[in-house]
Amino acid sequence: MLLKYQKVGQRTMSSSVKSFKDQKYHQLKQQCIKQRQLFEDPEFPASDESLFYNRFPPGRVEWKRPKELCDDPCLFVNGISAHDLHQGKLGNCWFVAACSCLALWENLWQKVIPCFKEQEWDSKRPQKYAGIFHFQFWYFGEWTDVVIDDRLPTINGELIYCHSNVKNEFWSALLEKAYAKLAGSYEALDGGTAADAIIDFTGAVAESIDLVKGKYSENISEQMKLFEELQKVHKRGGLISCSITSSSPNDTEVETEMGLIIGHAYSVTAVQKVHLGERLLFSFKSEKLFMIRMRNPWGKKEWNGAWSDQSEEWKKVSDSERKSLGLIVQNDGEFWMAFEDWCKNFTDVDVCRIVNTSYFSIHKTWEKKMVCGAWTKHSEPLKNRSGGCFDYRATFLQNPQYVFDVKKAEDKVLISLQQQDQRIYKKDGKGDNFPIGFEIFKVELNREYRIHKLQIQERVATSLYINTRTVFLRKLLTQGRYVLIPTTYRPGIITAFILRLFTDVPSKLRELKLDKPKLTCWSTLCGYPRIVTQIKIHSAEGLQQQDRSGAMGLTQSYSVGADPYLIIKCENQKVRSAIQKDTVHAIFDTQAVFYRKNMERSIIVQVWNSNVFCDQFLGQVLLAALPSDPREQQTLQLRGKGGREADEMPGHITVKVVSSDDLMEL
Repeated sequence: MLLKYQKVGQRTMSSSVKSFKDQKYHQLKQQCIKQRQLFEDPEFPASDESLFYNRFPPGRVEWKRPKELCDDPCLFVNGISAHDLHQGKLGNCWFVAACSCLALWENLWQKVIPCFKEQEWDSKRPQKYAGIFHFQFWYFGEWTDVVIDDRLPTINGELIYCHSNVKNEFWSALLEKAYAKLAGSYEALDGGTAADAIIDFTGAVAESIDLVKGKYSENISEQMKLFEELQKVHKRGGLISCSITSSSPNDTEVETEMGLIIGHAYSVTAVQKVHLGERLLFSFKSEKLFMIRMRNPWGKKEWNGAWSDQSEEWKKVSDSERKSLGLIVQNDGEFWMAFEDWCKNFTDVDVCRIVNTSYFSIHKTWEKKMVCGAWTKHSEPLKNRSGGCFDYRATFLQNPQYVFDVKKAEDKVLISLQQQDQRIYKKDGKGDNFPIGFEIFKVELNREYRIHKLQIQERVATSLYINTRTVFLRKLLTQGRYVLIPTTYRPGIITAFILRLFTDVPSKLRELKLDKPKLTCWSTLCGYPRIVTQIKIHSAEGLQQQDRSGAMGLTQSYSVGADPYLIIKCENQKVRSAIQKDTVHAIFDTQAVFYRKNMERSIIVQVWNSNVFCDQFLGQVLLAALPSDPREQQTLQLRGKGGREADEMPGHITVKVVSSDDLMEL
């Protein structure tokens, strides 16, 4: 389907955009026009160092400007299309696939190619052309403006890397050059993932799905769920790519019997339900088939199975339906597949969501929080921030720690951890991504200091650990406070990262930097904590039944469960749990931590029943919580107010208490 977006509207350069290498596009362009010379970029020169560091091109390279390659160069010819570009001699099918995805959405490509009308060649005013272009990428959490000159590498007068199928269209070649500059060289783009490029183009959140491990080819129910999810992502402007993992290095770019290329990235250009047969007016009962359309970045080599361009199956589809799908029977690299066949033949899919954070939207709005951090090494354990994954128990908690809150009873949370782009180090013999991931722990409701030892905290989620630039996790979390610990797989790795958290309500994501309360001048007057105490109330059981009067003014009453909640008091601090509905056997798993100045004052745990007008006291326990007390879980009888010898009340609580006179033990 040769859909071209017309050139309408454009995005001007924002003051929040950072200039790469401190090169200001408009200043440089005006300077060149004034001096009547074409721009030559000193930061990415037309030389071998910009091309390669190891692999030599297959011939003598000449850098030529577009005007030297054709008479009427253009940025776009008849707009922009997923069919515009073809992969060159670099192994960057992933980049070309990402560009094809980008070209589908006008609002996205106009961010990457800003002020495109102003950058276009103007045959009426050739004196205004300065041989300079700029593109914008979401580079490690910031929109970054990259300036380039228009000199492009050629062999025998032909572009050797990414190029358009129209000889005088240059947007794809210039975009690739800007991206190569960001990576350090063209060769640095040899090998990668479409998800990385899509993130750099859009700031999307990328999720990688293993179709084999998920058994999507076998489980029809999961297959249908995946189709609905991909269709929703595509309709809302998300970008999707897929590939077939090679079982050995020799299989890379080998063609299968069905015409698909192993180890090759394809862009998904449509996810649709296709109607079979003729649809009658006012009739909605026609059979539907789940279909997906893809494009090979080579611009050729297509699927040759069912629903390929010239297959018999298309006879089941009406002419009007085929027209609406934009079916074109030619070897242009784009083809349709039944979703079931797609699940059987492809192994991996990268789903890049443009997460909606706008309040002016008909779709779900997410609350976004982003923090920048780093894994750093230090000989002192308390200052070290590169402790490795959970397997390295002795150093794991030395990693950066981030706390956030889930305010709703349940909230679906999206987490994206992205390490710094390593490609710039390829010319130094490095450049591979580090295996990274993260752990999530449910912690004390009032946790404000770093965790030093895992005692009562609950490990609730672990991401995949993998050597990709981004790791993603979706998780349904219950109300409470959580600590997220991003890590490299092995300790001692040094690199930066960004962490993004999306929730339904604000999460207050922030780093825990302090190991214990600060010692200030007020500490000598007001006192300083002597011990730290962690407490976890697992449950309150056998609580007093509640009486409710009958309806309609009748005198009879009946017993129902309570709506209990906890209040934990320690000195001048108070922690309150969520309410448990209609039960006398409540599971709380509520945690709290207190830095205590007065060891003689007990911690009070109270159970209350929530009522409309006045809450009802159901009992309490007093805890000395001394460092010498046992640390095992214990069950204690509820009593009334008035001390340890107060009258017993119905029910008991199950609690674990851990105290230490070392403020950095817990």
